[in-house]
Amino acid sequence: MIHATSTAAAIAGLYAITPSDVHTDVLITSCDKLFQGGVRLLQYRRKAISPALARHEAGALQTLAAAHGAALIINDDLALAISIGASGVHWGREDLTRGTPLSAQINAARQRAAVAGCPPGFVVGISCYNDFDLAQRADFAGADYIAFGSMFASSTKPQAANAPISLIARAKQTFGTPVVAIGGITRDNAQRLLDAGVDALAVISDLFDADNDTERVARAKRFLEMFDRRTASGHHPGRLNP
Repeated sequence: MIHATSTAAAIAGLYAITPSDVHTDVLITSCDKLFQGGVRLLQYRRKAISPALARHEAGALQTLAAAHGAALIINDDLALAISIGASGVHWGREDLTRGTPLSAQINAARQRAAVAGCPPGFVVGISCYNDFDLAQRADFAGADYIAFGSMFASSTKPQAANAPISLIARAKQTFGTPVVAIGGITRDNAQRLLDAGVDALAVISDLFDADNDTERVARAKRFLEMFDRRTASGHHPGRLNP
């Protein structure tokens, strides 16, 4: 299997995801503060807004990400990711083309990104929900990370299927691909996922529900400190291949 290569887009640590219900100016300012606070991985995920506004917001976030040496991943929209020079795209099950090998879809995305002049090592991440077989296919196809969730009850996706924490440990024992956990993750339950070996924690509400940017950055730093403590203890989770 072939994975993208990018030092900027190592899939590890806190993986912040933008909320859907926030004003553009607040979103951009909050994400800038998170970058300043040490966040190096952000997914732009905005539903039910116009393509023009999405292009504006994503472009602004890409500029900020580049200035801070961070990676911006675009949810669902490959064309948007390529148009702004983002570090990659995240696909859910509904974004995949039936009847076309997943490896072909991933390779085509990387080729399009390369032709368009995106940063080297365009990342393709795949949501695998609670489906280990899908994770196996994604790993074999060369996905740069696989995401499991919802790990806990999630206000963002209340109907999402539950993914047992044991999936993380199983995937870490089976694959070399980084594993991301998403869904209902908070500072209070995150340690259980770190103990299972997860590479990155995708967090929306526990960051963006903060009352202000100072509190938001403090929450982000607490997540980052959890990873720092684990690394200091001698456990080194997988990253994108160097």
